[in-house]
Amino acid sequence: MLRAWDHPSPLRLVREGLADIWSRRRLARYLVGADLAKHGANTVLGNLWWLLDPLLQMAVYVVLVGIIFGRSTPDYPLFIFAAILPWKWFSSSVNDAVTAVTSRERIIKQVAFPKIVLPVTATASGLVSFCFGLIPLVALMIAFFPHRLTPFVFLIPVVAAVQFVITLAVAIVLSATNVFVRDIGNVVRHGLRLLFYLSPALYSIDHLAGHRTLSTIMWLNPFTTLFESYRNLIYAGAPPLWDALLVWALVAGLLFLLAVSAFKWLEPSFAKVL
Repeated sequence: MLRAWDHPSPLRLVREGLADIWSRRRLARYLVGADLAKHGANTVLGNLWWLLDPLLQMAVYVVLVGIIFGRSTPDYPLFIFAAILPWKWFSSSVNDAVTAVTSRERIIKQVAFPKIVLPVTATASGLVSFCFGLIPLVALMIAFFPHRLTPFVFLIPVVAAVQFVITLAVAIVLSATNVFVRDIGNVVRHGLRLLFYLSPALYSIDHLAGHRTLSTIMWLNPFTTLFESYRNLIYAGAPPLWDALLVWALVAGLLFLLAVSAFKWLEPSFAKVL
């Protein structure tokens, strides 16, 4: 039985986790390619769903909010698309990461390799798909909203980098937790739905200007900063929310290190529980 001081320190666990990710980067690239090929092979349209799905969601919300509810937001299709695309990346990555470890139970028991590569792969696959999804965004802007197209769109990778670290931290934690608590998948599905509607995806945070308490709570949601920053670049032709983005970048970095430490601490128990 290990004594408390026999456990590796959190700093050592972080170093080991980062070293595992870096040393297995070729494996991660292979798994990303295999994951994209698998998703593409399982449907008739393959990876074209990353083009069609956000467009279909955009159409639904335009009808619901713009026509049925009568909200008059100029160029609303582009307004909503700027939030739907990054949200699809986050939600799909998190859902895939939940089962990233448990779905490979047989391999984990037979082959020794750093399991942290698995949630990293799920997040990286989502990032690649997000880049693929930028194609309909650019096409939409050129075809219907050329007046919204500005050089600020080239800053999208800056906002995406912050979102990537946030997504990676969440993915790592959930993938490890699901090994021990298999209800996490159901909780995550409901949690993602709730988080989407509590984020300024269908509306601007400016609509809550008269509700100071609610507005303050909303700013504690990282997707408030992310959505508003994406919209500034894509819709408003303005820079992202630099100050808030920097704060969330620092928070995301800290959460990522904590997630890596927690994952490495739990990893030795995976094979026993699975």
